[in-house]
Amino acid sequence: MLDSLLGFISHGLLHWHWWQIVLYTLVVTHITIAGVTIYLHRCQAHRALDVHPAVAHFFRFWLWMTTGMVTSEWAAVHRKHHAKCETEEDPHSPQTRGLSTVLWQGAELYRVEAANAETLNKYSHGTPDDWLENNLYKRYTILGISVMMIINLALFGAIGLTIWAVQMVWIPFWAAGVVNGLGHFWGYRNFDCADASTNLLPWGILIGGEELHNNHHTFATSAKLSNKWYEFDIGWMYICMLSAVGLAKVKKVAPTPKLGSSKALCDQDTLQAVLSNRYEVMARYAKALKRAYRDELSRLKEKHQHGEYQLFRKAGKWFHQDESKLQEPQKQQLTEIFAHSSALKTYYDMRSELAEIWSRSNASREQLLAQLQNWCQRAEQSGIQALREFALRLRRYA
Repeated sequence: MLDSLLGFISHGLLHWHWWQIVLYTLVVTHITIAGVTIYLHRCQAHRALDVHPAVAHFFRFWLWMTTGMVTSEWAAVHRKHHAKCETEEDPHSPQTRGLSTVLWQGAELYRVEAANAETLNKYSHGTPDDWLENNLYKRYTILGISVMMIINLALFGAIGLTIWAVQMVWIPFWAAGVVNGLGHFWGYRNFDCADASTNLLPWGILIGGEELHNNHHTFATSAKLSNKWYEFDIGWMYICMLSAVGLAKVKKVAPTPKLGSSKALCDQDTLQAVLSNRYEVMARYAKALKRAYRDELSRLKEKHQHGEYQLFRKAGKWFHQDESKLQEPQKQQLTEIFAHSSALKTYYDMRSELAEIWSRSNASREQLLAQLQNWCQRAEQSGIQALREFALRLRRYA
């Protein structure tokens, strides 16, 4: 009997091999990530989709056991993050709090903000408020993770405590630390949205698609986080599977540009399409600007204009950015570049004018349309082939 007891303590009920235990740990932590990205994030915080009550209750129960997080608190903190992004009021911005703080203390920052009654009152609307939520999940947050620990110990013996520890740090590290920290500090950007959000990697199975953070901040209410062909959002794959069997209903995804036949003039339909796809429009314009910059750099190198070439080369990392985001030395360098290239100055100035079309919230639809028509006309008459092609493409938006 003693041997049986020692065996149970050492190996639990299952007596699994190490690779089976590792596989189990990866599966249960992945289910937790799926619960966070599908239920807490896309469904509850942003209302990008609705899920069947059975799915919602499963995720609520699972997250209670594996994280102890409360739906209303998580949604409120995340909504405030979007509303106050990169400001002092942002609960976890590495731009204001430092990358190291958010990366390693992200879970503590979440806990502090979740205890803020003002945040919960303002941002938690529409989250579950039923008997289970109020009498179990909110009231006994420690009970759930304690039950998970007992289950792991019973199944695997002493090593179950290690499995439980991995489960407990999985979300605090990957979501609260990596996504909220590195996802606002380092990576690539498909869209020049107002905050510092970035995409970390095109393949991030461990984070459920949350690594595509710049895409998310650009289209916050989209149920799909991937945008480019090489980006894989595994959370979206699960949503599609749930939708196929009637367990989820997608409410909104990011707009996809549709091009029709070219029009002689932009009309109201064109204007609406351009406004709806404004981030894609500006991303495409940024690429055109980069190409124009590289062409100018090549021209200077071929003509052996070494002084101008060095001036242009130093600006390669920031030239495509809006002037408002540049430091004073960069702005001075920009003036010198424009003195050597009127074409680049035209490119740069017309980008700002294009962005102003949708930033003028007090303008009427007729005024916005006139501005878009005028912009396209001047772009076509600029004498710059790339600008002319861009204007012609704009007139095809449908």
